[in-house]
Amino acid sequence: MDKNYHTDQLLNKENLEKQNKPSNSQSDPRSILLNIPLQRRLEINYQRNQKQDNTELLDDAGQAFSYDACRDSHWNPETFSLLYGTPLWHQASEYQRTVLNQLYWVAYYTQIISAEIATIFFNQTSAAALYAHDGFRTICDMLDLESSQERAHISAFRSVADQTEQALLGKRLFSYPMRGPFTETMIFADTNQLKRWWKQLQLQAFGLISACNSFLACQYFTVRGLRTLNGKLVQHQLSRYYQTHNDQKNAPIPSKISFYHFMDESFHFNSSTLLSHEVIQCLPQPTPFEAFVANLGIRGCQQDHQQFSVAVNGIFWHDPALYPKVYQLLRSPLFSMDDGDAKAMMQACFTEESEGLHCSYKTHQEAMASYQAYLDPLDYVWPSNRTMAIMQNASIEGYLHTQRQALFRFFQDRVLAGFGGAQPANLNDYPKNCPND
Repeated sequence: MDKNYHTDQLLNKENLEKQNKPSNSQSDPRSILLNIPLQRRLEINYQRNQKQDNTELLDDAGQAFSYDACRDSHWNPETFSLLYGTPLWHQASEYQRTVLNQLYWVAYYTQIISAEIATIFFNQTSAAALYAHDGFRTICDMLDLESSQERAHISAFRSVADQTEQALLGKRLFSYPMRGPFTETMIFADTNQLKRWWKQLQLQAFGLISACNSFLACQYFTVRGLRTLNGKLVQHQLSRYYQTHNDQKNAPIPSKISFYHFMDESFHFNSSTLLSHEVIQCLPQPTPFEAFVANLGIRGCQQDHQQFSVAVNGIFWHDPALYPKVYQLLRSPLFSMDDGDAKAMMQACFTEESEGLHCSYKTHQEAMASYQAYLDPLDYVWPSNRTMAIMQNASIEGYLHTQRQALFRFFQDRVLAGFGGAQPANLNDYPKNCPND
């Protein structure tokens, strides 16, 4: 454990001991559940979400999608394309740029599928804990509606992703078969078998604990709010493609799905904020154990979002985990590169500064600032979480250093495994020239 972690625990323990000292009054005013104005805000959010529910539109769009009907158009603003602003983008033909734009959509929403599968489960465990209190039915009904909407989102995303990858590549690239809620949420993470097993245990344990603990049930929505907040930064821009389209009736179906999804998620974010910032204030102060578990969840979100991706701006993937996919794409008939050209292009895209790299870093910094503002009102949050200390370590220099090391190993592993030829010449000496190894 790092120094910040131990310091956070000591400070948090002192604060919570002060907060949990018995009061001269007979009852803690924060134990009064759901004051009338808060109850009304919850009802309004739920009713408005019911009124604008896009489930039917999403189901229709997913069923109506045909790749052939959308193959010649962009589905997002141009800047939201796979490897936008890198040498691959600058050298691509108009057709290839269209494909990169479409594959960004597939990659982005494939990650959203993973997050929403987990959301469905934790919505239900949280509702189980909160339903134990009188007057919380509106919250539970609201979460039931949101879970139903998440299933519609997933179905529409999968319909587009499956058809698109099959049409372009004849196989999956970013997508995957349906999965459960305890799989690593980040599809391309800096992980291994042991880390994946440990993450699975953590998710299962939190589901069990939060199903019978009202504070942790509400606190889950702090983490959900952070993750949704990151999504809002990008999804608002993705939805603009449809909103500003000069012929919305004939706009490509994936752009419609982006818009409908963004509208639903706006209400989901409101729900997260109400639960994590207001409903939680109606509960007793957290015990040291509850605050510890809550902060581990926020810390886990930081760890998931500690890096940024030049390949997919707005999704904080670990790019070395993407190397095999990018290599497959470059060797496919879409780009028809031989082994040497594909390796040289990967080196140019991942190990050199580019417009795309700076765009992705800017998105990461904006997300970090919004997370800090979101957590600021919550008094149980560790200082290292409040300041997003882990995310603050991200830098363009650090990114390039990581990629140069990782890409050398990726090429070396392929040679040792009998795939491909030699490394690009200027990577051969990288390890001994690399500072701070």
